[in-house]
Amino acid sequence: MSESVDEISDRAFELARRYERECSGCAQTTIAGIFGALDIWNEDVFKAASGLADGLGLTGDGTCGSLTAAAMVIGYLFGRERKDFADMMKPMRSYLLSKLLHDEFVKKYGSCRCYDVQERLMGRTYNLYDPDELREAFSSGMLDHCSMLVGEMARLTTRIILEEKAKDSEH
Repeated sequence: MSESVDEISDRAFELARRYERECSGCAQTTIAGIFGALDIWNEDVFKAASGLADGLGLTGDGTCGSLTAAAMVIGYLFGRERKDFADMMKPMRSYLLSKLLHDEFVKKYGSCRCYDVQERLMGRTYNLYDPDELREAFSSGMLDHCSMLVGEMARLTTRIILEEKAKDSEH
C-alpha cells in the first residue's frame, strides 16, 4: 500500500524540522526534508541553497531561505529546461506553483522577508554575525521557531508537488 499525500508531507515536515535543529541553514534543511520525503536527491540544488539562510547570507534582509529553497525545488521539478529557454511560457507552471507557496507563506507570516518573519515570531530581529545577538537568538527560541517554519514549508511544498504530480498522472 502506498503512502498518502498526508503521510509523505508529514514526513517532509519531520525531516526538515529535525535537519534545521541538527544542521541549521533553513534553505538546505527545507530542501533536504522535501527531497527525503519524496525519495529524490540533487546535490546541485542542495548545494546551490548554501548561501540562502536567514534571508540571504545570514543578513535577514531578503526572502526567507526556506521559502526560496521551496521554490527552488518546485523549479527543479516543474521548471523550464535549457532546451526551452526561449519559450517564455514554459516556466509558467513553476511560477504559478511558487506563487501559491508565496501566498500561503505571506498569509501565515505576514511577509516573506526574513527580518519581518523574525519580528513576528520572536518579537525582534537578530544580527547573526554578532556573537552576542547570535546567543540571544538561540536563547530566544529562534531554533524552535525556525525549525517549525522550515517543517511547515517542507510539508506545504511537498503537498503542492504531490498534488501537481497527481494532475499529471490524470492526463
